[in-house]
Amino acid sequence: MFAHMIQWFRDEGAELLITARDFDSTYKILDDQGLDYLKVGAHGGDTIVQKMKTYIERLDGLFEVVVPFQPDFFVTFGSVEGPRLSMGLQIPSIGFSDEPRSYFVSKQLFPFIDQLITPKCIPIEDYLKIHADREKIIRFDGIDEIAWLSHYTPNPHLLNEFGVQQGKFVLMRSEPAFADYFLNKLKPEETLISQIFPPLYCQHPDYTYFLLVRTDKQEKWLREQLNEYVSYPNVRITQYLPHIVDLCFYAAVVISGGGTIVRESSLLNVPSIEFFPGDSAPQEIFLTSNGFPMEHIREPDLIVKRALEIISAGPGQNRFNLSFREHIAKFEDPCRICFDYVVDKLTNTQS
Repeated sequence: MFAHMIQWFRDEGAELLITARDFDSTYKILDDQGLDYLKVGAHGGDTIVQKMKTYIERLDGLFEVVVPFQPDFFVTFGSVEGPRLSMGLQIPSIGFSDEPRSYFVSKQLFPFIDQLITPKCIPIEDYLKIHADREKIIRFDGIDEIAWLSHYTPNPHLLNEFGVQQGKFVLMRSEPAFADYFLNKLKPEETLISQIFPPLYCQHPDYTYFLLVRTDKQEKWLREQLNEYVSYPNVRITQYLPHIVDLCFYAAVVISGGGTIVRESSLLNVPSIEFFPGDSAPQEIFLTSNGFPMEHIREPDLIVKRALEIISAGPGQNRFNLSFREHIAKFEDPCRICFDYVVDKLTNTQS
């Protein structure tokens, strides 16, 4: 999300300190971008005790690198420790939040951040009831994923790299079972992919299937559940896929238990199915109401039925061209809003 904004700041001559915690594929994404960053802390996992322990450790780790750096501004996506530190050290801060459903994170983030950039499609009341200050909220017309897709150009060479053809593979992403809004709803290692994948493969064994999981636990569990398939060369179970946006763009259909990937793919005009077990998020409603091909289906058998319909219908006429750009251009880029805000504040401070 921050790749282009980082470059914008560098183009303005800013000195940057980039930190990241060990979470999902964060390090690998930063490495793929060729960015220099410091590794500070980790995700707390699937228990509240471990989440608390890693919070304390990361706060301490950030303190040790931030104080010597003496930043003029702090920018974050959704760090809990960062805003607490910036508030204590009186460093101006700005951040993004598109997931007020993440109750415990939001409750700690909102009171400490100076400015909060949020999508208009998410009711402002969802933020206010978790201690956000209405006067500090910046609203934008769009969703976070527009921040990077508004600059995206498809790379067809990716197809050769993965040995696939456009429209002849399926991308699936597991649920974020370790997120605080998932605790006690789903075992951390489980995923409905175990039920969705086999009937799809049965009907289309000539397709390639990328099954993207989030943790070691999920990967181990899914490999056990799909034991008869794991040796097939066209079935790939992994925790990380480089060039994931390109894979979304060229896929026949994208199916995910979390929001980000299906929001990305639907913005790219790719048929997308989300199977998150809760209510549809405002972002998904935003996408469907604006004509993007997003569907929220919770029952595995109905997901399979719809996915088979999409595959059988084949790609539409605008599937593999740049027509998505015109659609996306109607909305705002939240990172541009953030960048302009920080530059304006720093410029006025220096003058």
